Amino acid sequence: MSAARCWWWLPALLWGGAGGYVVLSSVSWPLPEAGGAADELHSSSTEEALPGLLEEAGGIWKQSFPASAYREDAALGPGASARRSEQGAAPSRMFSYRRQPAAPPGRAATARRLARHGAWGFVASRAAHGKIQGMPYGNLLPVSDGPVNNSTGIPFFYVTLKDNAVADLLKDPVASLTLPESDGNFCRKNVVDPEDPRCARLTLTGQMVTVPPEETEFAKQAIFSRHPVIRKWPRSYEWFFMKMNIEHVWLQSWYGGVSTIAVEEYLKAVPSKA
Repeated sequence: MSAARCWWWLPALLWGGAGGYVVLSSVSWPLPEAGGAADELHSSSTEEALPGLLEEAGGIWKQSFPASAYREDAALGPGASARRSEQGAAPSRMFSYRRQPAAPPGRAATARRLARHGAWGFVASRAAHGKIQGMPYGNLLPVSDGPVNNSTGIPFFYVTLKDNAVADLLKDPVASLTLPESDGNFCRKNVVDPEDPRCARLTLTGQMVTVPPEETEFAKQAIFSRHPVIRKWPRSYEWFFMKMNIEHVWLQSWYGGVSTIAVEEYLKAVPSKA
């Protein structure tokens, strides 16, 4: 069947109807007849062998037949389709494969990606100072969940007591950390405003604690590998490391409300690709 002759049946194929085809997310094309076009096939294959090569159990290839072939089966009675399979015949000389769309990353993997690529996050807590005592208070802080090759999902911070938000956390450690997807490539690639709900955001809630001595070296690697300039910050501010012991994970990645993710699932997940 030449390329020019294969198009006459396309409208009927797409129209479907009794005894016809309905194409659902698939791609189909005719195999060439014997002749010049067939010579372009791989020398180790023949057209007759192609059905066996293409149609594999559990594979993506599926042999297709025109409506007339199924009407012949109906006229010949039961067993005709089985004989056709045994013979390996392909009346339509056409093969199809179903397109398998890539599955979207799971919520936990998306959450881990935001934690992995988030460089700055908004930490909210309860104020413990002055006239706003007991009221919500927050600040933007540099954050890292581990060195470049060792993402943990646990946020680490480099802080100073001269920051009122940090002073509050030492008195009342309950806090939330929000990480927007604007730090990654998704919003930019898809021309999505960072405030658009499709530009995901992750909120972690839990207890903010000082990093114990046995974890200080890892915290240094985590922060300094992501924020090299921090090494030059004036030491007179008496910087130290904090981390969040996560108790709840919330992800918003579409219109509407947020979805919750179990902490164990979040920590075990592998960050999805940006």
